[in-house]
Amino acid sequence: MDSNTGADKVTLEDVRAAALALGGQVIDTPCIPSRTLSRIAGCEIWVKFENLQFTASFKERGALNRLLSLTEEERRRGVIAMSAGNHAQGVAYHAGRLGIPATIVMPEGTPFIKVEHTENFGAKVVLKGAVLAEAAAEAERLQKEHGYVFVHPYDDPLVIAGQGTVALEMLNAAPDLDVLLVPVGGGGLISGMAIAAKARKPDIEVIGVEVTAYPPMYQALNNLPVSVGGDTIAEGIAVKNVGATTLEIVRRKVDDIILVEDWEVERAVALFLNIEKTVSEGAGAAGLAAALKHPERFAGRKVGLVLSGGNIDSRVLASVILRQLVREGRIVTLRVVIPDRPGALGRITTLIGEAGGNIIEAVHQRLFSTANVKATDIDITVECRSANHAGRVVEALRSNGFQVKALAGES
Repeated sequence: MDSNTGADKVTLEDVRAAALALGGQVIDTPCIPSRTLSRIAGCEIWVKFENLQFTASFKERGALNRLLSLTEEERRRGVIAMSAGNHAQGVAYHAGRLGIPATIVMPEGTPFIKVEHTENFGAKVVLKGAVLAEAAAEAERLQKEHGYVFVHPYDDPLVIAGQGTVALEMLNAAPDLDVLLVPVGGGGLISGMAIAAKARKPDIEVIGVEVTAYPPMYQALNNLPVSVGGDTIAEGIAVKNVGATTLEIVRRKVDDIILVEDWEVERAVALFLNIEKTVSEGAGAAGLAAALKHPERFAGRKVGLVLSGGNIDSRVLASVILRQLVREGRIVTLRVVIPDRPGALGRITTLIGEAGGNIIEAVHQRLFSTANVKATDIDITVECRSANHAGRVVEALRSNGFQVKALAGES
């Protein structure tokens, strides 16, 4: 094998060295089975809770491994990184802890909470550009101007080796895992994990997961033109370009890439919260989304998932929870045609209450009604115990003579 290929830049020994270097400075997070998720998915699910790191992401591992390699002279010069979130916080936190000046370039639209956390760790934040590529260009300019050391988020052998320690810990906890499902952005995490896992257990299957809006690794592996863009809940893996080193490693070491839809990731985020009582960002739930999407592929197998991070905006999380309740039929919106006279609305609310429904909102549709001039539509949002219960609420209205149309949440 050509010793200059990307696949040879990182070895199992490098990952083991990173594990020694990181010992006591990052958490060996729990990797435990989930009985309920296993029942739902039809396979034995083991979850690696990287959201329990201090900055709530695995990114600390690679960032710290790179920082520990700096000479005294490089530490005095300081480091620079570009990131919209987890890598920024990992570099900022450990650089501050080690007394290394850090500058982080973030896109101008980065949520304020992420900017604030990064600054609170002691880093200088520079907001530049509308997208990450523009922030990267500014980081490169500042690096040259000030002589900073650049800490790449994924395309760096030391960063890759640091991320690979996740696989070592997972196989220590569950040596007989059959499959690893790993979220893929730039490819640093899956590259390091594949190197470590394949060296420890050659027959283990390593599968990456991307969202359909951002599949650059899948496209690169299949010689397709890069076509990415749009909003996604999995912003942590929403990258345009994968690394040159990581692409070569993935080409050699990774068995497959699975694409999942945003709604599938949302469902996985909700399941982590409701079942494991833990918060996952979109990227962190990608592995579970893949397992649920392809139950026949993983049936009866022992599957390790990396819950890679828990940094999700509280408003986004609240929206995910409500949207999942709608998908499950536990929140329904019903359009009811009623006579436009006193007491009609009271009759409807009484019927819904007697059927056990909880009315969240009611809106009259007088001007845009489909009813005749002597009637009106009312849109009622109702919380129910289940989809079956929602069906009973609808039947209670219909059996009392009301015309009911489900607008959302009830089939």
